Amino acid sequence: QVQLVESGGGLVQAGGSLRLSCAASGRTFSYSAMGWFRQAPGKEREFVAAISLSGGGTYYANSVKGRFTISRDNAENTMYLHMNALKPEDTAVYYCAAGSAYYSDDDRHYDYWGQGTQVTVSS
Repeated sequence: QVQLVESGGGLVQAGGSLRLSCAASGRTFSYSAMGWFRQAPGKEREFVAAISLSGGGTYYANSVKGRFTISRDNAENTMYLHMNALKPEDTAVYYCAAGSAYYSDDDRHYDYWGQGTQVTVSS
């Protein structure tokens, strides 16, 4: 069974930084692209970033491009999201996802999801 566990969320002031981690168990990590999505209160879940199996390919939502960096360590079965220059509008529950054949911005392409970690950015 595949499990994804996010960590690293918290409360930070605008302009600050956080690093989210997604620890994966199971074989899925070694053969799938992965992604980060987020959901703010009262809003639909939205794409944040995705990364290819090798880590050589990345894709970002326009709203986070230049501020967030996605990476993965296949030896450690862990994916990261480095978030800099955080804004209040980045406040959301952040979810990691796995199981897609390619680094997609469409959440329907992912089979496995973590439980989410809360990120709150104060102004």
